[in-house]
Amino acid sequence: MSTEKFEFKTEVNQLLELVIHSLYSHREIFLRELISNASDALDKLRLAALQNKELLGTDTELRIKIFRDDKAGLLTITDNGIGMTRDELISNLGTIAHSGTKDFVERIKQAKDGPELIGQFGVGFYSAFMVADKVTVNSKTADGVAACWTSSGQGNFELANSAKSTRGTEISLHLKKEAKEYLNEYTIRQLIKKYSDYVDYPIYMDIERTETPKDQDGQPLAKAKPEQKIIEEKLNSQKALWTKNKSEVPPEEYEDFYKHITHGYDKPLEIIHYTAEGTSEFKALLYIPEHAPFDLFTKEHTLGLQLYIKRVFIMHDCQKLIPEYLRFLQGVVDSSDLPLNVSREILQEDAQLEKIKKNITKKILSVLKNLKEKEPEKYLKFYKEFGAALKEGLHYDYEHKEALADLLLFPTSGSEKYRSLEEYVKDMPRDQKDIYYLISETRGQALASPHLGALQAKKYEVLFLHDIIDEFVIPQLYEYRGKKLQAIDKADIDLGDKKESEAKLKEAAEKFGGLLSGLKTVLGSQVQDVRFSARLTDSPCCLAVDTGAMSPQMIKMFKSMGQEVPDQKKILELNPVHPLIQKLQHTAPEKLAGFAKLLYGQAVIAGGGKLDNPLDFAKQLNEVLLQTAG
Repeated sequence: MSTEKFEFKTEVNQLLELVIHSLYSHREIFLRELISNASDALDKLRLAALQNKELLGTDTELRIKIFRDDKAGLLTITDNGIGMTRDELISNLGTIAHSGTKDFVERIKQAKDGPELIGQFGVGFYSAFMVADKVTVNSKTADGVAACWTSSGQGNFELANSAKSTRGTEISLHLKKEAKEYLNEYTIRQLIKKYSDYVDYPIYMDIERTETPKDQDGQPLAKAKPEQKIIEEKLNSQKALWTKNKSEVPPEEYEDFYKHITHGYDKPLEIIHYTAEGTSEFKALLYIPEHAPFDLFTKEHTLGLQLYIKRVFIMHDCQKLIPEYLRFLQGVVDSSDLPLNVSREILQEDAQLEKIKKNITKKILSVLKNLKEKEPEKYLKFYKEFGAALKEGLHYDYEHKEALADLLLFPTSGSEKYRSLEEYVKDMPRDQKDIYYLISETRGQALASPHLGALQAKKYEVLFLHDIIDEFVIPQLYEYRGKKLQAIDKADIDLGDKKESEAKLKEAAEKFGGLLSGLKTVLGSQVQDVRFSARLTDSPCCLAVDTGAMSPQMIKMFKSMGQEVPDQKKILELNPVHPLIQKLQHTAPEKLAGFAKLLYGQAVIAGGGKLDNPLDFAKQLNEVLLQTAG
């Protein structure tokens, strides 16, 4: 087959432009990314060979090798891994198969976290163009035809048949003039030590050495001329840190390994290194990151830890090792109980993995509890990054619901400082029976809510919930240490004085019955009902919803996702002691319509909602202002 030319997909061109120009100061990461890709190819082959040993043939030592050609300005990275077919070269190197590409491109434009994103996003290959003006990829699978991919990163690539006879992939970089430093032996050694020392396969490089011939006893021969020799030297240590005792591992090695598995530059917030014994025996080296990855709350986020069995790599993203709400965890689990020849399909159903998962979950929740008690500032830093993910466990993990509830933190009506449920309950006034909360987008919106009035009068503190997920999961908590959780914007809220309130409201309804019926007639289908409420103090009115109804925030979220939301009418609650409500009782019927619309409109705004017809509301308001001014 002759050489064929292909155009890069649009997103690849955008990415190349950004990688080559925006991240130039981080260009050394190209070697890390290419070695990581080579390691992945070796992982895939080793896993496939567990089922089919014939794939290895006689080439059984899995390895990575670096070649330097100073005269030609070529740096070549080779592996004898799984290899790629012609079609795989096109799909893997000509397209980005990731639905979050647009978001990624926007994030990388900022360049603040570009180097980490390149590795996280799985497009590390393109970092080669930061140092090379031409890249050639020669690849062959164990039983396929070799193919050669070539590009200068200028919008297209070429594909042709190749004479490569051995299994694996060979990536040759024709280095730019200003990048020739990456042919230097010392530079390569330093980069391997910095980024790839923990790669699970040996990384070799041919080193030229001057040696004096020696006799059979190993002594230099007298008057012998020094000779130039090529020595193949291993550059990485292949350290399996998780197999060592904690006392043997210095902090910098933990940090280096974290950077190796996350493709990042930052340090971990917390390191968990332990050995589990008993019904399930395994070693784990786990990390809690300092910062949440950009895709933590998207379907693109990769869930799972690296799984090894007796130090043999099995997979990168074993989803059965941790619950989804702990998906921020990074690290390695090495089991001594699982069989080495297990398939991915069987592995997903293995009961032993479930035991490991329970052990890890219990361990992490224990670590977080200790962090919260012993290092509250550090825990708060964690919680602000990952608290929303942790809350998901209230819905999915009934077994650990109490432990998760103890880890929750909230700002409150009394302070911006985050407080736990335990602290809230401890400081409750003696007459307060329940825990009260309000879901809102911001603290300012919550403080402006008319629903706060009666609770503030009683000196009852209210938890402020600002995460989108709160509305789904907090009601499922239902209670904490015998205290029921109540949303203060629900119509049936009980503030502990139900009998007294009912008597006052009944009296108000009898006194202002004409006003209630008049407002109901005017507002009609806009509301479910109009009635008096004991919860209001300074505000004349508010909107309340029945238990189980969606809040304005949830409705807004569903609409932003393009989902239809069923019509949900609210209850307009009036404050019977407010001067405005009392004066409206004597308003002429022809004027009541305008006032009714204004009351309803201000209740919508105060509750964080949006008016269906802001122009009409403004018109009604202007009419009232004109009348008052006149």
